[in-house]
Amino acid sequence: MEHASEMAVLLDDTGLHTFTGGRPATSEQLRDRYTRQVVGRSSDGSQRWHNWVVRERVSGVALGFVQATIVQQDGKSVAEVAWVIGTAHQGRGYAREAAMVMVAWLRQHGVEVVIAHVHPQHEASMAVARVVGLSPTGKVEDGEVRWEG
Repeated sequence: MEHASEMAVLLDDTGLHTFTGGRPATSEQLRDRYTRQVVGRSSDGSQRWHNWVVRERVSGVALGFVQATIVQQDGKSVAEVAWVIGTAHQGRGYAREAAMVMVAWLRQHGVEVVIAHVHPQHEASMAVARVVGLSPTGKVEDGEVRWEG
């Protein structure tokens, strides 16, 4: 919630929606979203939510975010993950590093299957998915390829 204003400025970039669609959220919309997410789970308890702001180590400046939604499926702990780095900070390895840390944390906390949905033309996100151990499955959902590992 306290990150909403800072993140709204960072994420106010239509370029970030090239592959995902939609448009940038306002500070108020982000505040509402973060208020719901900070609870850490869905109202029925079937999903656990983890959301982290990615920050530059030295300056503390927000660079983007990573997130995971964890569910139980067929007796396994499954996480759907995503990463977003602000346009001005892309191409420097921040998404790769943040996604690697997130996936390692998820594995340490019992997640057995990690899934990401990546647009088939988003080369940078495909590279991040590969480095965290995911592979394309050939399944396409809403125009995005399901990657799994």
